[in-house]
Amino acid sequence: MKKQDLIFILCVITCFLPFFLSEEVFNFYVGFNKAHGMVTSFVKFALLATLGEVIGLRMKTGAYYQKGFGILPRAVVWGFLGLTIKLAFVIFATGTPIFLAYLGLEGATEVMKGAFSADKLLVAFAISACMNLIYAPVMMTLHKITDIHIIDNGGSLAGLLKPIQFSNIFQKLDWGVQWNFVFKKTIPFFWIPAHTFTFLLPPDYQVLFAAVLGIVLGVLLAIASLKSAK
Repeated sequence: MKKQDLIFILCVITCFLPFFLSEEVFNFYVGFNKAHGMVTSFVKFALLATLGEVIGLRMKTGAYYQKGFGILPRAVVWGFLGLTIKLAFVIFATGTPIFLAYLGLEGATEVMKGAFSADKLLVAFAISACMNLIYAPVMMTLHKITDIHIIDNGGSLAGLLKPIQFSNIFQKLDWGVQWNFVFKKTIPFFWIPAHTFTFLLPPDYQVLFAAVLGIVLGVLLAIASLKSAK
C-alpha cells in the first residue's frame, strides 16, 4: 500500500462517515431518496460505480488516473445506467411476487413486508434471480460497449456525443471473458446472493447497501476489462 492509497481511503471514509455519524444527514438522505429516487440513483451510480472503476484502474495500472481513461464520461454513463438499475429494482421487486402468486405462492407480495421467514427468503431469492438473469446481462454488455466507445474517443466528454458503433464494438467484445467471468461467475456466485440479501433488508438499508454494491459492480467490471486485456 502506497501513500496515494492511504489518501484515497481517507477521502472515501471522509465522504461516507457523515451518513453513519449524523442521524440528521442519514435521515435527509433517506427522505430525499424517497422523494427523488431516480435522481439519487443517477448520482449514486455516477459516483460509486465510477469509484469502483477507479479502484479497478489502480489494480491494473498502479494509478488512480490515466490519460484517456475518461472518468467524467464514465460517470455520466454510470448515471444513466443507474436509472435503468433503479427501474429494474422497481419492476422486478413488484412483478416477481405477483408472478409467484400466479404460480401458487399465495401472499408473495405481502410476505416481503413482514418479518424474515423461509417464504420471504424464497421470494427475495426469486426477485434477485429474475433481475440478474434477465436484466443484468443486458446492462453489463451495454456497459462494456460504452466502455470501449469512451476509450476509442480518448476518454473525452465530447466523445459521448458521437454515435456509438454498436456493430463494430460488438465484434470486438471478448465474449470468452464476458460469458465465463461476468455472466457465468459473478451473476450466480455474487450478484444473485448479494441482491437476495438486499431485498431482505428494510427499505432504508436497501438503499445504502445497493449504493455499496455500486462500488463492487464497478470493480468487477473493471476486473473483466483486465481479463480481456490479457
